[in-house]
Amino acid sequence: MRQVINAISYVLTTGCQWRQLPREFPPWSAVYYYFYKWSRDGTWKNLHDLPRSRLREKKGRHKHPTAGCLDSQSVKCTAVPGVRGYDAGKKINGRKRHILVDTMGLLLVVLVTVASVQDRDGA
Repeated sequence: MRQVINAISYVLTTGCQWRQLPREFPPWSAVYYYFYKWSRDGTWKNLHDLPRSRLREKKGRHKHPTAGCLDSQSVKCTAVPGVRGYDAGKKINGRKRHILVDTMGLLLVVLVTVASVQDRDGA
């Protein structure tokens, strides 16, 4: 199972296609199966949420945050097929990252939209 996780990490880090996984990893179809399954059943979310909750409790905070800070960043993207928008305020044609963190700076949510989405709508 560790090799499956390593293979998923490899794809996400390098950006290679699933079918282009090096032979040192399990077959791409098995790796993709687990990635898809864990994405659907919430495994990835749980792997992220559990350590954050434990750290908050260790620091004397409630495990579920009650406040957060939201920010967004417009990012230029290359002319590849896909959805892009134009952020007129920053004159950027691309995408926008909306990031929500708790008051300790721990990541809660990341949402990627077209750049034309207003900050209030992304929130």
